[in-house]
Amino acid sequence: MLNQIKIERTASPKSKPNQSNLGFGKYFTDHMFVMEYSTEKGWYDPKIIPYGPLHMDPSTMVFHYGQAIFEGLKAYKTADGKVLLFRPSKNMERVNISNDRLCIPQIDVPFAIEAIKALVKVDEDWIPTEEGTSLYIRPFIISTDPNLGVRPSNTYKFIIILSPVGAYYPEGINPVKIYVEDKYVRAVKGGIGYAKTPGNYAASLRAQMDAKEKGYTQVLWLDGVEKKYIEEVGTMNVFFKIKGEVLTPSLAGSILAGITRDSTIELLKSWNVKINERKISMKEIYDAHAAGTLEEAFGTGTAAVISPIGELNWDGNKITINNGKTGELAQRVYNGITGIQSGEVEDKFGWTVEVK
Repeated sequence: MLNQIKIERTASPKSKPNQSNLGFGKYFTDHMFVMEYSTEKGWYDPKIIPYGPLHMDPSTMVFHYGQAIFEGLKAYKTADGKVLLFRPSKNMERVNISNDRLCIPQIDVPFAIEAIKALVKVDEDWIPTEEGTSLYIRPFIISTDPNLGVRPSNTYKFIIILSPVGAYYPEGINPVKIYVEDKYVRAVKGGIGYAKTPGNYAASLRAQMDAKEKGYTQVLWLDGVEKKYIEEVGTMNVFFKIKGEVLTPSLAGSILAGITRDSTIELLKSWNVKINERKISMKEIYDAHAAGTLEEAFGTGTAAVISPIGELNWDGNKITINNGKTGELAQRVYNGITGIQSGEVEDKFGWTVEVK
C-alpha cells in the first residue's frame, strides 16, 4: 500500500511561525495524511494532501457518539540534519489497543509508521531546531457514518496532522503545581481509561478548569472507586521518589500506558535505580512528605517529556516537593530522553527511527 500513497502538494505554502514562540498545538504544517475505511474495502485510498478542513455530514457519528481515538508522538532534527522519530511502533501498537476498545478496525502498524515517515518527509522543513522544540505528530481515527443509531460505524478516516511545538507547559522543565482531584472521577477499571480516546479528556476538563482557577497547572486523578489511590495527571503518568526508590502507579486498566512512562522505567533500570510499579495511596505520599522522605515527583508524557512537580494540593494540604525545585533525577531523565530523541545521546535501546 505504501507505493499507493498519492501525494498532492499545496500550491500555497504557509509562512512558518517564529520558533521561539511556538507554544503547543497552535500551528499546523502544509499537508496531512488521510486514509479511508469501509467494511467492504478495508483501509484504502492513502494520500497526502494540503492541510485543510474536513467536509462532513452533520449526522456523522463521531460528533454524536465519540467513537474516536488519537495518538501523539514527535519528530526531531539532529545537529547533522537527520530526522528522528521516537518509538513510533509503540504509539501505533497503542492505536490498535485503543481501536479494539472503541470497536474501530485495526490498522497495519508498519504501514502506519511508513505513512508518518512519508508525511514528515513532505513537511520536513517545518521541523523546528531551537532547543526544546520538535514536530508534534497527531494521528487520529474518527467514525464517519452519517447515522444517528448507536452502533459502531462502518466507515472511518485515519488522519495524521503535524504541528511545530515548544514546551507543553509554560513552566517548561521548571516544576508545576498540581491539584489532587477528589470530587470528580475520570475513569474506572473496565472503562476506557487505558484507551487514548477523546472521551477521557472531555471527562477531565471540569476538574482541570477548577484547578486552574485555584492556581494549579494540572490535576492528579485518584482511583474512581475509593478515591484513595493515585492514577495519573491529566496529560502525564506520574512518578515519586521516596528514600531513593522510584514509585509509579501500576497499570490496572484505568490509566494510559504511556510511551514516555515506559521509556523512563527502562532508563531508570539501566541506571540501576530502584523502580517499583504498584498501588500508591495519596496518604502514603502525604506521610512521606511529613517524614521528610519524599524527595522528588515528576510527570512523564510525549507532550512535556518530563515535568517536575513542585507542589501538590491534597484536601487543602499543600505538599511542597524538593523546595519547589527541579529534582536531580527528573533532570537526569529529561536529559537522557531528550538527548536520545535529538541524537545527542547514544541510543542504546534502539528507540529512534530515522526518516529517510
